[in-house]
Formats: sequence, structure tokens, C-alpha cells
Amino acid sequence: MTIEAVVFYILLVDAVSANLMVRFGAQWYVQNFRTLSRWFPPAEGWALWYLALVLWVGSLLYRAGALF
Repeated sequence: MTIEAVVFYILLVDAVSANLMVRFGAQWYVQNFRTLSRWFPPAEGWALWYLALVLWVGSLLYRAGALF
């Protein structure tokens, strides 16, 4: 497994968890991280865009043969 694959899988877990947090845990995030939520509010659009970009990079790595 290459370093690119490891970084991709870490980013994939982060992107999926960000989308899950935005969909189901936004209220908990705002209540428990008040200062951080003012600077980084939970936004669905940005989370989806982040996931799309990570999946696009994953498809490029898959075509290059670097994932498996």
C-alpha cells in the first residue's frame, strides 16, 4: 500500500464523518463546540463538495493502480 492510498483512506474517513456529522450531529456540534462552530459552522454544501473531491481523487488513484 502506497502513501497516497493511506492518505486517501484517511481523507475518505474524514469526509464521510464530516457528512454524517452535518446530517445527524449538527446540533450536538454547535452545543458542545461553541467557539469552534462560530468559525467553522456545519454546512451541508461544503461537506458534500469535500466528499465529491475526495471521491474524485480516489477515482484518479484507482485508475493509476495506486489503491489496491
